[in-house]
Amino acid sequence: MKKDHLEMLLEDIKDKFDLVLEGHDVLHREIKDTRQELREEIGLVNVKVDALSQKIDTVDKKVDAVEKRLSDKIDVVDKKLSEKIDAVDKKLSDKIDAVAADLAAHRADTEVHRVLYTVKE
Repeated sequence: MKKDHLEMLLEDIKDKFDLVLEGHDVLHREIKDTRQELREEIGLVNVKVDALSQKIDTVDKKVDAVEKRLSDKIDVVDKKLSEKIDAVDKKLSDKIDAVAADLAAHRADTEVHRVLYTVKE
């Protein structure tokens, strides 16, 4: 009876060990499949990241080009406005100088006439 009992125990242990091995194989396959799926997903993410990086580079170049054009236009407008302001300043200075000369001449003329045309009592 001891031998039969021992054989039954060994058979039972063997069956349980086989179940453990079978479970290990299933887990190994699932881990392997999951790893492969993750590699594929990571590959897709890398492709998408590369595409986004290229788009960002393109947008960055466009922004730089727009910034350059706007800067150039601002410089042109600044130069034109400076030239116009300088021209207006010159014209106004000339007119003020002319008015000052006319006023000085008028004052001098008035001074001359005051002596000649004084009212005597």
